Amino acid sequence: MGLGLIALGAGGIKPCVSAHLGDQFGRSNQGLLSRAFSWFYFSVNLGAFVSTLATPWLLQHYGSSVAFGVPGVLMLIATLVFWAGRHKFVHIPAGGRRFIKEAFSKAGLGVLARLGVVYLFVAVFWALFDQTASSWVLQAQQMDRNLFGIELLPAQIQAANPLLVLLLIPLFSYHIYPAIDRCFVLTPLRKMSIGLFLTVLAFTIPTGIQLSIEAGGVPSIAWQLLAYVIITSAEVMVSITCLEFSYTQAPKTMKSFVMAFFMLSISLGNLFTSAVNFFIQNPDGSSKLAGADYFIFFTLLMLGTSMLFVLVARYYQGETYMHEEQPDFPG
Repeated sequence: MGLGLIALGAGGIKPCVSAHLGDQFGRSNQGLLSRAFSWFYFSVNLGAFVSTLATPWLLQHYGSSVAFGVPGVLMLIATLVFWAGRHKFVHIPAGGRRFIKEAFSKAGLGVLARLGVVYLFVAVFWALFDQTASSWVLQAQQMDRNLFGIELLPAQIQAANPLLVLLLIPLFSYHIYPAIDRCFVLTPLRKMSIGLFLTVLAFTIPTGIQLSIEAGGVPSIAWQLLAYVIITSAEVMVSITCLEFSYTQAPKTMKSFVMAFFMLSISLGNLFTSAVNFFIQNPDGSSKLAGADYFIFFTLLMLGTSMLFVLVARYYQGETYMHEEQPDFPG
């Protein structure tokens, strides 16, 4: 029941909160949209980073009741604060029948088809990225986990991701993106293309690590940390950019609906990895793609995906939909 309620709540919050953020911008200030989505993503990962540190500590010192209760109380406070600011936000009413009409119109179906193709490529990115919580953790068990004199648990290196997101978002927004933009126009699809190729680079590192392990070596966990830096950079360029791109490409009554399809790409990526793991499993429980071959498969898959995405991005023809701005009148 608890998992069901969380799924229901997350399913309602995630697409709508992203669309609600975009609704605060119109044509006159849409240039700020990219940084707004970056800071939104920053806040999400700030919460993830704090909870990664605080929840296990609460569990150890005060038990599961407090460890579950504190996030629940904080969620209640967040809801009340959000409700208190309801008169300050721009409110876009639900489309109702206009939404149904627009979603099934030629233009609406065209948007879903074009973005659906983009989301298939993004799903492959998530198929690799979310292995930081599975195959990378298993690999860390066979590595030298001493880092700066501290012995890390295999799963603890995952905490690097939200921390790196917090550090990399300002770096990309205020330094790297403007620097690249001076060389060539950095469109959303170009950002995503670079991010996909960075994912290829990131996965070559655990591939090399696994080859070293199979040769009898015990590589340092610092190599995985380097891979985390690269794949988190890819996350900043793919995930945040795709959020903004989804919002601007969605017709006015379909913003949150389209955002839900973007969230679906994450599920598809995880389902793909699960399917691969299922089909490569031998009857005795061993894997047909053992060791380095497993990482090589996903690295080559990502390379092919990245190259094909460049071609698709070149011929993508979309349209930007932004809400019209209306002046506020006293009273």
